[in-house]
Amino acid sequence: MVVKPSFGGPGAYLIGEEEKQEILDVLESGYLFRYGAEDDPNFKKKVYTLEKEFAQFIGVKYAVAVNSGTSALLCTLAALGIGPGDEVLVPGYTFIASISSIIMMRAIPVLCEVDESLTIDPKDVERKITDKTKAIMAVHMLGNPCDMEAIMDIARKHNLAVIEDCAQATGGSYRGKRLGSIGNIGAFSLNIFKMITAGDGGMVATDDYDLYERAFAFHDQGHKPLRMGVEVGQRSIVGLDFRMNELTGAVALAQLRKIDRILAALREKKRKLKNLLTGLSGFTFHRINDEDGECATLLTLIFESKEKAEAFAAKIGTKPLAYSGWHVYNNMEQILGKKTYTAYPCPYECPAYGKKIEYHAHMLPQTDDLLSRSVNISVGVVDKGLGSPFGITITSSDEEIGQVAETIRKHVVTLRG
Repeated sequence: MVVKPSFGGPGAYLIGEEEKQEILDVLESGYLFRYGAEDDPNFKKKVYTLEKEFAQFIGVKYAVAVNSGTSALLCTLAALGIGPGDEVLVPGYTFIASISSIIMMRAIPVLCEVDESLTIDPKDVERKITDKTKAIMAVHMLGNPCDMEAIMDIARKHNLAVIEDCAQATGGSYRGKRLGSIGNIGAFSLNIFKMITAGDGGMVATDDYDLYERAFAFHDQGHKPLRMGVEVGQRSIVGLDFRMNELTGAVALAQLRKIDRILAALREKKRKLKNLLTGLSGFTFHRINDEDGECATLLTLIFESKEKAEAFAAKIGTKPLAYSGWHVYNNMEQILGKKTYTAYPCPYECPAYGKKIEYHAHMLPQTDDLLSRSVNISVGVVDKGLGSPFGITITSSDEEIGQVAETIRKHVVTLRG
């Protein structure tokens, strides 16, 4: 029997016999390393199989399994050759890893506004492009696809690369294409709060072999893809160690094989909850850029004022999105304070860069206004840090959905006086 969790993403609520059997398959073999010989019966190839099945699911040729979503982002940046002095456009509403990964590559994060979809605003993206801009990081925040048509048009116009940060949107799509297959390269997370989970872990996906080779090399000390055992003299670049082990791969593989069921369940439950609240005045639902393609992990309400949002949030035991920790640039004290891991403040003030970069609270007024008025209701992600401790889960019954809707309705009506 698997105990139902009290927090996490939808995959965490569906851990069961499939994951147990995949793990036992590895444990009983005694072989936990991701590499091995094809003819070794103890080598179960869980990570290798995960990479193949994930690439097929996303609709790309190549995937690399890594040990976290942050590692996946670092690999995408390395694959694109992003480095010192390069500017990467990134939204101010995203988990801190989107921004910190850029800094760790010694590049410059340029913070952009979000629009009513709570994803990066294409208009602000175009305003902030300079001759140093190399890439746009499109973060599919809250499982909602970015406006990828506009983003890709801008990228083509200015010859920029596009990184899709799909950490919160594995399985989502935009106009029929899976997220992570539209830009040059995509990064995914398998953290406990994500669509599918292995506790932690990540994936990189791309159709470009050169990007795949560089991402793979960066994730494992410069090695060429899919090596078997130890190789000498074949390494292509200097890399690090972001490898996924076979136990993590086993859980991730079992979870991946459930993702179509997860998406269908979330979309159906969100539709039911939303229908019960449709027509209620005092708030609007945040804009979804592709209703058929969103992951449906959250229902976000945007109120008329900050005061009403805070009053409603207090009633259900949460706070507006402006308070949701390291998902909001205003709360990222190490970013605002330029607290890098070296004494020298590069890349922010490197003389070679040619200009001083400043970050400060409330530098994105449009984003600040939207986040101050928005409240998340869980549909499949129960995460206090994301502002969604209240709502339903993927296992909720119709009765529970009705109860949550009635609670929301009651408090909204009270706010109207």
